[in-house]
Amino acid sequence: MTTLLLKNIHTLATMDDVQRELKNASIFIRDNVIEAVGSLEEMPEQTADEVYDLSRHVVIPGLINTHHHMFQNLTRVIAQDKELFDWLVTLYPIWRNLRSEHINVSAKLAMAELILSGCTTSSDHLYIYPNDCTIEDEIRAAQEIGMRFHAARGSMSLGESSGGLPPDSVVENEADILRITRDIIETHHDASRYAMLRVVVAPCSPFTVSKDLMREAAELARSYGVHLHTHLAENVKDIDFSLEQFGQRPGDYVEDVGWVGDDVWHAHCVQLNHAEIGLFARTGTGVCHCPSSNMRLASGIAPIRHMLDEGVKVGLGVDGSASNDSGHLLNEARNAMLLQRVKDTNPGALTAREALHIATRGSASVLGRDDVGAIAPGMAADIAAYNIDTVGFAGALHDPIAALMFGQSINANQVWINGRGVVRDGHLTTVDLPVLIETHNRLSQALINGA
Repeated sequence: MTTLLLKNIHTLATMDDVQRELKNASIFIRDNVIEAVGSLEEMPEQTADEVYDLSRHVVIPGLINTHHHMFQNLTRVIAQDKELFDWLVTLYPIWRNLRSEHINVSAKLAMAELILSGCTTSSDHLYIYPNDCTIEDEIRAAQEIGMRFHAARGSMSLGESSGGLPPDSVVENEADILRITRDIIETHHDASRYAMLRVVVAPCSPFTVSKDLMREAAELARSYGVHLHTHLAENVKDIDFSLEQFGQRPGDYVEDVGWVGDDVWHAHCVQLNHAEIGLFARTGTGVCHCPSSNMRLASGIAPIRHMLDEGVKVGLGVDGSASNDSGHLLNEARNAMLLQRVKDTNPGALTAREALHIATRGSASVLGRDDVGAIAPGMAADIAAYNIDTVGFAGALHDPIAALMFGQSINANQVWINGRGVVRDGHLTTVDLPVLIETHNRLSQALINGA
């Protein structure tokens, strides 16, 4: 049994049930679980196996990313001026040449980028499996780098010949999709508290799979007690497709196929209307907000203030690194805060602390987790610390928590995941980052050139 003491914390945002913010605080951790939070005198022990003085740090719960396509960091800044559907059509011919090594290396790079930003838990929606690619390529990456991971086994079954958007060369047979997904759940899903790996059932979108697959995927997920995830109502073309193909708006569609409930979260939801937001609120259905991607693809601004006011569970996501093109979750929270103010022409539309809540507690809620997202006794020891003696905090030390949102989006100085130090003094401890970047660039260039 090992212990860890983080003491003399300059400012601690616990994000606990009463949103405590503490000065000169301490956190005592035994193995992978937070045991005490408060003053040093209140700790069960005044020392530990490892002790860190964080007197020049602002500390928050590890950020939580609820939507990503990690493989896409191999194809950044391509199709720079296209909307969603045209952007996808441009990139599919490149992605059909993906192989196992591409998936593993790109996932590890994406996780490195997220962890350095202060993110400790991430979901990834991998929906394309050409050649020898498998979801295990990502699972292996998470285990190697030490990230808490929700592996969303995506799928596409409707190729161009069947009225879908992707080329036939990158879609799968629906029976195979269900069989493979079942095998992955049985092999990898861990439902226990503090689990480092969970599996999510995640057909890609209404325009890439059939209604039958959506229904059968929901039944499969619920038979195993795992969560469901897909894209929904991302842009106006998305709405048009739904009306043309199904005669339904997205809200009616997901209700029809069984994709509402507290075990479901949808990415984007930019174009949800008032009735659909009400449906999500009533059913406990979650939303992942991806502001940077929505801006990049000109999809619009999701009505997050309206969702929060109605009681919808809202989390945060960086989305794919070919439509963001970054994986810095702290910056994503900043963009969420600022963009909602633009949408509502209201400087108070989303506060700094609300943005941080979405990136921690909100994201935990849409993933169905009550063991991460806050610094409190009984929670997993997922913690990020940011050095306040940097240019971005200058002039803002009277409120360093708000400065994390309003100021320069910096990297974390120290990060612990499940009680394990994975960032020390700004450097990853679990991967040789320069070697990883070199390998990634080689694979990326060959993949792009090969298309």
